[in-house]
Amino acid sequence: MNAFDPEPFIPEDPQPLVRETPQGADYPVHALGPLTGAVQAVQAIAQAPVAIPAASALSVASLAVQGFANVETLGGFRPVSLNALTIAQSGERKSSCDALLMAALRDHEREQASVQREAVESWRNAHALWKGDRDHILSQAKTGKGEKRTAAQADLDALKEPVAPPSADRTVTEPTFEGLTRLFAEGQPSLGIFSDEGGQFLGGHAMNSDNRQKTLAALNDLWQGNPIRRTRAGDGQTTMYGRRLAVHLMVQPGVARSFMADPMAVDTGFLPRFLICEPMTTIGTRLYCDVQPDSRGLTAYSNRLRAILDSALPMDDDTRALVPRELPLSPDSKALLIKYHDAVELAQAKGGDLAHMTGFASKAAEQAARIAGVLTLWSDLNATHVTAKEMGHGIELARFYLSEAVRLADAATVSAEISRAEKLRNWLLDTWNHDEIMPRDVAQHAPIRALRETKAAKAAISILQNHGWLHLLEPGTVIRGSPRKEAYRIVRPRHAV
Repeated sequence: MNAFDPEPFIPEDPQPLVRETPQGADYPVHALGPLTGAVQAVQAIAQAPVAIPAASALSVASLAVQGFANVETLGGFRPVSLNALTIAQSGERKSSCDALLMAALRDHEREQASVQREAVESWRNAHALWKGDRDHILSQAKTGKGEKRTAAQADLDALKEPVAPPSADRTVTEPTFEGLTRLFAEGQPSLGIFSDEGGQFLGGHAMNSDNRQKTLAALNDLWQGNPIRRTRAGDGQTTMYGRRLAVHLMVQPGVARSFMADPMAVDTGFLPRFLICEPMTTIGTRLYCDVQPDSRGLTAYSNRLRAILDSALPMDDDTRALVPRELPLSPDSKALLIKYHDAVELAQAKGGDLAHMTGFASKAAEQAARIAGVLTLWSDLNATHVTAKEMGHGIELARFYLSEAVRLADAATVSAEISRAEKLRNWLLDTWNHDEIMPRDVAQHAPIRALRETKAAKAAISILQNHGWLHLLEPGTVIRGSPRKEAYRIVRPRHAV
């Protein structure tokens, strides 16, 4: 039987085109070091994919310690602030995981808010007295000349306006750039954008077409530890130094796909600054059982978080700018980081496994150092250096998140190819008036411009052939009066697909 004989090839029905994302690697929970016990406890309670509480714990730890030290990287000392993007569908118990791991932070914010309300009342009284004294000095100066005006100027200079007590909030959910800037000016110098409905931020005012570029640039600056600069009519220019921002957005897959496909998010380097993961769902496997998880890990985590939050941040008293110390790497940990950096760098060469992911790959070593710094400071705010053990953990976690970025980017590419193949399939069945098709037909008449490129056309044809929608004919088969080198018979299903 001729291998190109079309008759015996036709299956009962072609197969539907599917967009399958390959399964990712297991999350290296042990590499979370001092956070491992809490993550395992929360996972046992919520029965969610372990990567969800892992990202929450790591992000909260980053928020807690980011004001105390900058960690040594191969490019100099950098903040230990982390950005995380966790992708999971509705019902994956994202909120449950987040609530357990942020409970101590929420308690701290409530208690501090109560203290702040009392401080605000005291400040209002002090400010009223200051204003009265200032108005009195000004009224005296208006009637005086020479020495009296000079004395009034001196009195005004000595009269310091009472400063309002800062806001107690450590986190926000969907701020605009202006709102975030104001909160940094009036509140804590160490903040976090945390949301278990991250689509509200990604689809909100701060990220609309008018504000997106400004917001992305500002958040990139904060990740780098650069000062915040804002220029507005009427207010003049504002520059704030020594601010830190951690970010953890939990988003549903549809929102994530749209965000990850945004060229501006990628080209500005914003997206590659995120630790991204999309764990396998556990929905459908979470059968009820009377589980008694070991809560000691979560209790220890909450106690440690409160202790760090209650520790005074190193800052300038007048500007509230953070003054973090330097956290160096030990010689062994630096050697490990260099080895990891070089391996990732070589993989970015043309033809390498990471050649198409240079944005994420080029930041992998720094991410490893930042994670190692977080784990080190979580264990000891006064640590003198990052050990080889913590660096090993940081590298293992950075490697996992880089593999996730590669997997999701590859899946997005496959999804785009499948989408083009689906458009070609519909066009062949509904519009094309022949039973055979040649690649040049697709290049000349395809329903979308992308398919009129030879590479894309051949990719779509290959997908349809693999799924049984096209059958390769023997070279030389006569199609529309001429022998053809490459042609395909369109397979029309006997049943709806």
